[in-house]
Formats: sequence, C-alpha cells, structure tokens
Amino acid sequence: MNCPNCQNQELEKIVFHQTKVDFCDKCLGMWFDADELRAVKDDKDENLKWLDIDLWKDEKQFQLSQSQKACPKDGSPMYETQYNDSGIGVDVCNLCRGIWLDRGEFKKIIDYLKEKAYYETAYHFWKNLAKEVSEVFIGPQGLKDEIADVLILLKILNYKFLAKHPYSANIIASLPK
Repeated sequence: MNCPNCQNQELEKIVFHQTKVDFCDKCLGMWFDADELRAVKDDKDENLKWLDIDLWKDEKQFQLSQSQKACPKDGSPMYETQYNDSGIGVDVCNLCRGIWLDRGEFKKIIDYLKEKAYYETAYHFWKNLAKEVSEVFIGPQGLKDEIADVLILLKILNYKFLAKHPYSANIIASLPK
C-alpha cells in the first residue's frame, strides 16, 4: 500500500499501541483499518474505553467533503470528515471504512477525547452510565468489553467522589478493614 500523502512512499506495518497499523516513515501519517483506531485509542488510555466515537453512526453529523487523497487499501477517493465535534479533520474511505490520520492527529484526537470524557463524566455521568449499562445487553461490542466500560465509569465515579469529598474519603479510608 502506498501513502495517501506521499503517493510513491510504501507504507510499512508497525505495532502502535498493540495494534498493527500502516505507517509512512516520510510524512508520519498512519492508516487504520476499520475498528483499529478504536483499538489503539482503548489501549492508549483505558479510561477512554467507554467513550466510543463512531464516525458512521449519525448521518446528520457525518459531513463529507472530497479529499485529494486516495485510499491506500482499495484506491477509491477518500473523503474528509470531522472527528465528531472536535474540529479535527480526518480522511476516511467510505468503502472499507479505513481512516487516515496525518502527523499529530492521533495525539489531537486523544486530547479531544480526554476533554470530552471529562465533560461527559462531569455533566452527564448518570446518563452515560445508564447508556453503558444498557449496552451490556445490546452491544455493539462484546459482553466482556461492555462490562469493562461500565467498570471504568464506576471507577471514574469513585475518583470524582474522592475529589469532591476529601473529608468523607478520609473517614472511609480510616475505617477498619
């Protein structure tokens, strides 16, 4: 496969956060096959596992514009879309659902997700917890992954309680075990 940016540069397989992805050592861009970006994000920061961004889920938010790049996997024209409401433009292939990230975009996405996770847990915690609990029964991931998402949110609740109520946390910590 050739790099969508450099065109003549062959992409090489690398292991990035325990997932094999295609990498251009010239422009430092990365190609993620379908679901690889989610796997890399989950490995990068376990506390972000519950926060899944499906670029293809909501057609109203999925705004496409023509990109100058061709899909390295199937050669079809790629499209640029915003990564949720982050302002980060990513190139996607509508056929194979692969995602191309230019240099530095993965870090920007992780920073955005950390900020979004903070906001969601601070202002919509109970709604997100209910959603994750319902996903244990209806998917979209496997049962083990969905239960892990719920446990992560409960861990975040514990951290929030400790941060907001340090006096109560000290009393609880001093109780005999």
